Amino acid sequence: MYQVSKIKVKSYMKMADLIDANPNLLLMLQHFNIDFRVSDQTVLQLCTAYGISENLFVGIANLYNGLATKEHQAYTRNDLIQVIDFLKHSHQYYRFDKYPQISSYIRQLQENHSEKELKLLEKFFHEYFTEVVEHLDYEDNIAFPYFITLLNNEGDRDRQERYSSIEYGDHHTDIELKLKDLKHLLLKYVNIENDLDLRRKLFFALYELEFDLYIHSLIEETILIPAGVDIEKGQNA
Repeated sequence: MYQVSKIKVKSYMKMADLIDANPNLLLMLQHFNIDFRVSDQTVLQLCTAYGISENLFVGIANLYNGLATKEHQAYTRNDLIQVIDFLKHSHQYYRFDKYPQISSYIRQLQENHSEKELKLLEKFFHEYFTEVVEHLDYEDNIAFPYFITLLNNEGDRDRQERYSSIEYGDHHTDIELKLKDLKHLLLKYVNIENDLDLRRKLFFALYELEFDLYIHSLIEETILIPAGVDIEKGQNA
């Protein structure tokens, strides 16, 4: 929805300035359950106030700013518990914010226009989000409980023979990719006149969802899964 800033986040930077440069960081704060009223606090001050490690916060903020995380970055077990909480909050955002919002926009377009393509659009999005919900349920009910057990030093070899971080990585899919098809349908093939205001809102909602799903996948692939593999290796040594 917004141009990614490419600013490398540092601990001394003012959070308000970073948000001004990249409003997508508001989504990050929401997933961390941090109030948007950041005053003149620096990144370090904000992290201290909310009990979040600077290392973790900066790493995820840089993903939102379009910058890769460092390879083999060390995260504590508490960091990884916070990562799982972050991802769970993002699931709530997808289920109860973006899906109802986008569905509402599509229904409003249907009410205003009789084009049969809009029926196909609704069907496509509903089927797509059904896949997303299946993915989120898998993470909530299987993957995340496994990682929490592992991080709490409750893992054992028998459990790891039945499930592992690598298996989760193999199961993991880029659930944001099909949204590109939906946007292409709207941009190229669905013939709708007028209603530019509503159509713009729909596009912005789709872009926002696509962007946050992409960051969600990056966090899992570059932080959670590698850390889980390292812990498993240590326990099996």
